[in-house]
Amino acid sequence: MSNNAGRPSLIIGLTGGIGSGKSTATQIFQTLGVDVVDADVMARVVVEPGKPALQIIAGHFGPQFLHPDGSLDRAAVRQRVFADPTERQWLETLLHPLIRQEIAQRLRKSASVYAILSSPLLSETGQDALTDRVLLIDAPETQQLERTRLRDGASPEDVAAIMATQWSRSQRQARADDVILNDGDLSQLETRVRAMHQAYTALSTTPRQTE
Repeated sequence: MSNNAGRPSLIIGLTGGIGSGKSTATQIFQTLGVDVVDADVMARVVVEPGKPALQIIAGHFGPQFLHPDGSLDRAAVRQRVFADPTERQWLETLLHPLIRQEIAQRLRKSASVYAILSSPLLSETGQDALTDRVLLIDAPETQQLERTRLRDGASPEDVAAIMATQWSRSQRQARADDVILNDGDLSQLETRVRAMHQAYTALSTTPRQTE
């Protein structure tokens, strides 16, 4: 749990496995006026042209991993590190501290009653240390597979391979403070998100006891 000064009174870490509906839930919170910092967006920010990380990555993997305009060929890098755990660890060691720093800076600028850090790897990367509570958007694994297959046109084998690189459903459930079960349609998810929004709004305006 974070208790830094110059930050919202409550920061929620929102996470979920592939196909869980994490992105949809995040968008609903945004429509309710909640500031959201997206870890995936921050991961792109730290490797933009002109950023030191981009030069380090190009020096490590080679200039062929850059597009002609000088931007990172993310698909090529993803393919490379997915096939080589050692390279994946090297890249994560480089980027995770930079992403976390960028996230912390953005959270400090939030002006909403509470803020959300949306991250698919919230606990795996230690980003949950920046939050006060962890909200899991949960779904049965069979639904994760089917939703991702329909959304991305991926084979069940490809989706299963991605899921294998993430924490299991039970691991995410064990780490969560709050859970929204997304096993129905969009209207059901909206209802559950709105209820959680009301709870977080009330919690963020409740004076905290000092330790």
